Amino acid sequence: MSDERRADDQRVTVRQAAEEDDAALLAIERVAWDASSGFPSYGETLQDTFFSRSGPEAHLVAEYEGAVVGYVRLQDKYPFPEGSGVLAINGIAVAPEARRLGVGNALMTATTAEARRRGARKITLHVHGVNAPARHLYERHGYVVEGTHTAEFIIEDTPVDALDMAKFL
Repeated sequence: MSDERRADDQRVTVRQAAEEDDAALLAIERVAWDASSGFPSYGETLQDTFFSRSGPEAHLVAEYEGAVVGYVRLQDKYPFPEGSGVLAINGIAVAPEARRLGVGNALMTATTAEARRRGARKITLHVHGVNAPARHLYERHGYVVEGTHTAEFIIEDTPVDALDMAKFL
């Protein structure tokens, strides 16, 4: 399979991240999250580089008409052999100005292809229960809720459920 995957509309391309994507991805990270999708305190932890948590090899990058507009972080969920074959989406974000353009769909399609290329049997992710747009995206791509952590977080004085979702390949 090619390292480049195209969405149906041909304007979104997903590829492996490179060091040169650092500034663009950091800019997305600084604006992509709100109380429905992330933690307001998260912005305070951002450093001067996007790749401080994990390197380019853990990321697929979406471009829309040539501009970097999103990413997905896909990593082994477990560091031991009994958990091999389970990958975790440990972050997915789309720049606000690129939402509803097929970027999230392209990233999720590319994630499935990449997981299959790696020989995975399952992909997992976490999502806030109040993040209906993300939940619908994941469900359209075959993810199901495996568990609910009721009132797991208090965000802006409101209890927020955390959902565990997964897709079997």
